[in-house]
Amino acid sequence: MTLIRILPPEIARQIAAGEVVSRPLDAVRELLDNALDAGATRIEVELTAGGLGRVTVRDNGAGIPAAQVELAPLRHATSKLESVERVTTLGFRGEALWAMSQAGHLTLTTRPAAQLGASQLTAHGDSVSVSRVSAAAGTSVTVSNLFAHQPARLRTQAAPAAEGREVTALLSRYVLHWPGLHWRLTLDAEVRLHHAPADTRGAVGSVYGPLSSNRVLKLEASLVSGVLSRPELTRPRRDRMHFSVNGRPVQAPPELEKAVIDGYAELLPAGQAPLCVLDLHLPPEDVNPNVHPAKAQVAIADLPAVAERLRLAVEAALASQPLAGQVPALRAPAEPLALAPQTPPGSFPDLRPLGVHAELYLLAEACGPSDERGDLWIIDVHAAHERVLYERFAALLSQARPLELPQPELLHLTPGQLARLDERGAGLRAWGLDMEAFGAGLARLRSLPAAFAALKVPRLHELIVETVLGDSPDPRRELIGRLACAPALRAGHVTLERGERVLAELAACTQPWACPHGRPTVLRLSERDLAHSFGRRGPREVARGRDLHDERMQTGNVESGEQADRPLNAGPLS
Repeated sequence: MTLIRILPPEIARQIAAGEVVSRPLDAVRELLDNALDAGATRIEVELTAGGLGRVTVRDNGAGIPAAQVELAPLRHATSKLESVERVTTLGFRGEALWAMSQAGHLTLTTRPAAQLGASQLTAHGDSVSVSRVSAAAGTSVTVSNLFAHQPARLRTQAAPAAEGREVTALLSRYVLHWPGLHWRLTLDAEVRLHHAPADTRGAVGSVYGPLSSNRVLKLEASLVSGVLSRPELTRPRRDRMHFSVNGRPVQAPPELEKAVIDGYAELLPAGQAPLCVLDLHLPPEDVNPNVHPAKAQVAIADLPAVAERLRLAVEAALASQPLAGQVPALRAPAEPLALAPQTPPGSFPDLRPLGVHAELYLLAEACGPSDERGDLWIIDVHAAHERVLYERFAALLSQARPLELPQPELLHLTPGQLARLDERGAGLRAWGLDMEAFGAGLARLRSLPAAFAALKVPRLHELIVETVLGDSPDPRRELIGRLACAPALRAGHVTLERGERVLAELAACTQPWACPHGRPTVLRLSERDLAHSFGRRGPREVARGRDLHDERMQTGNVESGEQADRPLNAGPLS
């Protein structure tokens, strides 16, 4: 049996430091919180090698008096915490600078505005030194060679480009929730994000571009303030729903995200989420920020009540706009008949079109083997056409050469998109999409896949760039799916002739059962189930014994409906 023993101090320090700073992103977050707590109005962040080489955060905040600088890197040393029951600052543990000095080499240069001369502190492990230097008012903190003396931890770090993208996303959230400050992010000597003081709408423009900033509405209430997107600006993911609690950007509890979506009610299409930047203002004693190692989550007292107040605030903000008309509550329809494809994969049935319903759905009758004959099939022509175009575009993309644009096009990219361009650029060029960063938040588009160049899709270039530089783990598949959706036949444009053509092409698809987004293309209602739903005997059900003889005797009456109209429980005809 292994004996219980006390860990050596140096191992205990490494473990504790790893809980606070496990990656460069953690160091950036802690330093941003310190700068904001110091009242900074200008914050600049610089990274090299994804932060593993160097992380620097400069601010023009209050600074640290010379007499107290030596205390800064000590564990649990803080000027902020007054009560664990009432945390009013972003930082409060007093472990950030200490953890950074354990994980790398810490250099801190600081000067209060009223002090003559600045102090410079260097620390690594237990070694600390302080000297006098000249510097501007404020504080500059540099952490270099993170985890250089911890090979195991260094090997588990993400690639520099991936870490840079995460830092860009983090700083973007701070910009959104602290829009009145001057922000600047530089990655490997290249400016990735620059924001001048503005309101929240201006911050949305800095992070997501002017198109998004022009489509947001202001929300002001006692509980919450910020902006909400108009209903036409939505996404299938919730990655642009941003929340802060008392100034702290956090990963919102699902209850708060749901409250915002419920506030839109019928204004928001099913499965879609808005863009929002919302700052919740709660009593400090009702918020516990010490529930997550990275302080990315908080615990909120009486969360259901807060969520309900948030829903009402969103509802009221939207109702004050012309776009939010009052609509009656919708009732769910009765349970529909079970419709589901039952044919095995790769054996699309032989269907005979009958007609079109609601100018979208093609109705067809199975005319193949006897076990399928007579079944009613319903084809969503839009979904089916999407599948046809998806497979066609995928085939063309693997064959066609890239098409050079006559004039390269300049496109505005968000900081996150610029970071992904660094990661994905080589892969995009491999299938014909050539883009390069052009500075000042712009990218130059040089070529497109020839398979897409002739598509009549509004804002084609912007759609392509937004998709391939989005969050999807498979940008190629995501792009082909979106481009297949745009030209696909829609409700109001489906005729019997067009439906027949799409049906023939769908039958030739490799995977005809679902559109690229996972919705079914066809539904099947068996003839037997349809008859039973009306209390009838299925006309193709096989009779046995005397029934077979009686059916033959009744052949002349079948067309008049005499036999088919008998209820199921009426027994055999006699």
